[in-house]
Amino acid sequence: MAPFQHPFQTLLQALFRTLLQTRVLVACLLFPFAVLWGCAQTPPTPNSVPVVSPKTEAKKPPPQEQIAAPPSTTAPPATATIMLPVPPPKEVTVQTAPALRPPSGIEGQPTRIGLLLPLSGPHGAAELGRAMLNAAMLALFDIGGKRLLLMPRDTGGTPEGASQAATELVGEGAEIILGPLFNTSVEAAAAVTRARGLSMIAFSSDRRVAGSGVYLLSFTPSQEVDAVIGFAAARGLRRVAVLAPDDLYGLAVLFAAREAVLRHGAELAQSEFYSPDGEDLDKSVKRLANYHLRRQALLTRRKELANTEGETAKRMLEALQKHDTLGDLDFDAVLLPEGGELLKSLAPLLPYYDIDTAEIRLLGTGRWDDPKVRLEPALLGGWFAGADRAAAADFNNRYAKVFGHKPPRLASLAFDAMALAAILSQEAGGPDFSTRAITNPDGFVGSDGIFRFDPNGVAERGMAVLEIERDGFRVRRKAPTTFEALTN
Repeated sequence: MAPFQHPFQTLLQALFRTLLQTRVLVACLLFPFAVLWGCAQTPPTPNSVPVVSPKTEAKKPPPQEQIAAPPSTTAPPATATIMLPVPPPKEVTVQTAPALRPPSGIEGQPTRIGLLLPLSGPHGAAELGRAMLNAAMLALFDIGGKRLLLMPRDTGGTPEGASQAATELVGEGAEIILGPLFNTSVEAAAAVTRARGLSMIAFSSDRRVAGSGVYLLSFTPSQEVDAVIGFAAARGLRRVAVLAPDDLYGLAVLFAAREAVLRHGAELAQSEFYSPDGEDLDKSVKRLANYHLRRQALLTRRKELANTEGETAKRMLEALQKHDTLGDLDFDAVLLPEGGELLKSLAPLLPYYDIDTAEIRLLGTGRWDDPKVRLEPALLGGWFAGADRAAAADFNNRYAKVFGHKPPRLASLAFDAMALAAILSQEAGGPDFSTRAITNPDGFVGSDGIFRFDPNGVAERGMAVLEIERDGFRVRRKAPTTFEALTN
């Protein structure tokens, strides 16, 4: 027999069963949301990221999780509550090592020519540098073609600037470097180009910085001195004196003169130096003229004649009154390797201290190649070695037509260097800036006549010899047109 239940108790049990069923239903409905809430509150750990083997096909994640970056190995902070899709990173330019470039002429790549010049700096270097840049651009337009890219850089006229600029050019793919101008800048830049196996065609006249991939396209004292001394010796002037600045250039001229007189059967009779700042010009010229001894000889002779009776002695004494010195000089030609304002100050001192330029021939280098030198009377009749006049005149006229003024003397070096690079870039097999190509024994024809590089990297030129006249320069010996003429 079932136990008796009060009606009220029965009602309570029924109500309890109803509530229990309702609670289970609510729990079932809320369970998914509870799971999602718990996932949001619990940050993922690195170990929770599935690793997919290359041979295992993984399920494709939702689109917003496709991020082109490797997964982070650091867990996000515990305070993060919502994981948002990461936007694509912004483009960032990173300085990296230069990439390898295909050879020029392949895939449309231009031939990159670096140019180092002092486009800023003191002592007029910037003005010369800009003129040389103009000349290089003139050659580029004349000869370069469409596949040649000129990349000029400013050295500031310093070794540090040259090194930095050379490094930039090498990094940007330059295949050959033209310049720089000064010897210390050449040394600094050459350390960069040699490390990368690039050739450099520089403009310094200091042959000590040439070699090992560095070629000097300049007017070196040795060739100019040899040309003018050889010309003088062939005309009977075999006793040569040298009056030079006391600097590296002056020393180079003296050494060149010593070699030249031996080569041409002459002799170096005397040499004197003066300060490059021009402070002691008088003293140097007096020493060259042996002025004190010759002056003393004159005074002694005057005294002797004054104490001698007779008309002959009287006439001789009267004649000596017109002289400042007495006695011959030990030379019949003076090499004066100076230019500009200092040459204008130096030249008149020679006749002033009794070096008669009507009897003693003055000889010069390319520093005399300035139309203004004809305005100095002491220099009239002087001989100097210079470039081929016809070729030089053609370049000067073309430069003036484009830029509105005559170029400085050294601007032609940049024109020839750029023209040479352009020619070598047009080889059938592609640009060839090798030693074999640059040192072609047949040489090249430039704006200053023929030139070629010797095994030491120094330019050898065919020089003309010119004489200074009141109305300009007269060619006394034409420049050769081939190197065969120089070797025969």
